[in-house]
Amino acid sequence: MASKDNDGKIPVPDAPFRPGEQASFENWPWKPGDLPMPDPKNCQFQDTVNLANGLVRVLDDDGNASGEWDPRLSADQLRTGLEHMVRLRIFDDRMMKMQRTGLLSFYMRSLGEEAVAIAQTMALEEQDWIFPTYRQPGAQFVRGRDMVSMICHCIGNIEDNIKGRQMPVHYSYREGRFISISSPVGTQFSQAVGVGLASRYKGLDEVTITWIGDGASAEGDYHYALNFASVFNAPVILNVVNNQWAISTHANFATGIGNFASRGIPYGLASIRVDGNDFLALYSVTKWARERASSGSGATHIEVLTYRTGAHSSSDDPGRYRPKDEHTKWPGGDPIIRLKEHLINLEEWSEDRHKELEERIDTEVVDAYKEAVKFGDLANGPYPSADTIFTEVYEEMPWHLKEQHDELMGGLNG
Repeated sequence: MASKDNDGKIPVPDAPFRPGEQASFENWPWKPGDLPMPDPKNCQFQDTVNLANGLVRVLDDDGNASGEWDPRLSADQLRTGLEHMVRLRIFDDRMMKMQRTGLLSFYMRSLGEEAVAIAQTMALEEQDWIFPTYRQPGAQFVRGRDMVSMICHCIGNIEDNIKGRQMPVHYSYREGRFISISSPVGTQFSQAVGVGLASRYKGLDEVTITWIGDGASAEGDYHYALNFASVFNAPVILNVVNNQWAISTHANFATGIGNFASRGIPYGLASIRVDGNDFLALYSVTKWARERASSGSGATHIEVLTYRTGAHSSSDDPGRYRPKDEHTKWPGGDPIIRLKEHLINLEEWSEDRHKELEERIDTEVVDAYKEAVKFGDLANGPYPSADTIFTEVYEEMPWHLKEQHDELMGGLNG
């Protein structure tokens, strides 16, 4: 029976701040070095209660790294991560501008969340499986996908590797083990657990990583996945990306407890909350979870605490449900600026080099779009052939689909 407050009405959560109000977040009490790193191979879920209710951080507010969770990456690794994040931000910005001018039909950005997929994918092995949401396209940059190919998919031209079977930005990249994004959000969580168990059954050293949004974590797929991951000791990394907003609904609609990370404890899952705008913390926590899964110790449940800086999608106006400057108050700051400042502190980067990087990548994105439209644009095509409705689905086409295919082609050719 639903709980009620004293006046007999069911309490309905609301966002902490609405348009016209002054957003103000409390400073985080957790500092780098506050939380120890357990041995991943011998860590039980009971040992992670403090990690679930705390916040793993490596970078402080001045860009300095410290604590047991510092992965001590080389300068080259840090610069690679920074370049991937800058590439994703500029790519997103250019694609959104193209959508606004009618060159793309729909787009979704990862603004403010660039570190999530990039740092976490860099912490994986090449054979590991990726089950993303639409906020993790950056994983494809880490896995080496060509930008022209990504744009061809967004346009839906004849070089779209999904042949028009998915919405724009619902990428799939077989070579990089990047599984097609689900429009019915949440399904990827259960699917990831299944693939992880299949890898274990085959005796392969493959770990599966997946993400879900704070809003989708209120769906059944999330709970099914946690239960199966726990019961069958699946080699999977389960991430809840708490970016504060599920379209226009605040994260407090999706959880009745203090945070998302602690939800994994009753399922018997090792659970951690991590600063999602701290590249080093994300890398380290994911590397730890990967080692744990590979050793046979099971799944890790992670809350990635971050903030969706931009709109939910090109169809959304966040100014209608939250203060326009709310993102500037977020205590986690900007992931790109934080990693840039860390590299500058190490004397391995500079503002001039950063500007040159941005200019080079902007040219790269523009050139990639020009190359992609050689295979067709949104307004004029050419588009994938109609017969792709039937092809590339079954290894051997069933007889009833073969009849329909032949009827279609006869009509097109007649």
